Amino acid sequence: MNRPDWAPPEIDVDRPAVARVYDYYLGGLHNFAVDREFAAQVLQAMPDLPTHAQENRAFLRRAVRFLTAQGIDQFVDLGSGIPTVGNVHEVAQRADADSRVVYVDWDPVAVAHSRAILDGNHRASVIAADLRQPGQVLDDPALRQLIDLDRPVAVLLVSVLHFVPDDQRPREIVSEFAKAVAPGSYLVISHASSEGQPEQAARLQALYNKSASPMRVRSRAEISALFGDLTLVDPGVVQMPLWRPDSSDDVGPDVESYPGYAGVARIG
Repeated sequence: MNRPDWAPPEIDVDRPAVARVYDYYLGGLHNFAVDREFAAQVLQAMPDLPTHAQENRAFLRRAVRFLTAQGIDQFVDLGSGIPTVGNVHEVAQRADADSRVVYVDWDPVAVAHSRAILDGNHRASVIAADLRQPGQVLDDPALRQLIDLDRPVAVLLVSVLHFVPDDQRPREIVSEFAKAVAPGSYLVISHASSEGQPEQAARLQALYNKSASPMRVRSRAEISALFGDLTLVDPGVVQMPLWRPDSSDDVGPDVESYPGYAGVARIG
């Protein structure tokens, strides 16, 4: 295929990528034909996935607003993907102009577009890194330039841990990040689940497992276990639309079939 002008030269435009496929679900423009073809297969298995993706983004925004209300002004967004309207820095800096945000992703398109969007914003940056290597992420000079790990920070793992299979130790990865930040920090997780729509979730997982980004949907109990012994804030680990909705009108009648859970925990 022809390479768009905005596509970094090092990326493979012939294989679908998680960040670009998710961008397509959200109605974004930074995806290729191969991503849209893969997304079309996924949407046959789970037609409501774009709505679920929007709900996930809405949860992210609510969580960031909650955290800023708790006095958090530092955010590390792991597996951040391609920026969309209402991203972390926009929400956090609207509440507190001094908020600092570092996005972390290993997809070149996500990193390139994050850099373009953040150009001129001296309190937000992006680093190209693998969240499965917490030490390398937290020791990155660009992250340390903005984030003071001796002060409370929010660690965000939103819609990304289902791409970390069991043999890559997702619980240990989360624990390493939690141990590295100051008391009073927070951990935010959202995750695709096998509950709610088990047959569709199984088909979804099977499709992704044929791609370069294998998927592991998890039960509510397994997602809750990712928080370890951290203290969950109310309402705990719940289906994403049920986590502190702005209004009861935002919770649809089919919420019990929503195939994903989310939670926020305080560290220390």
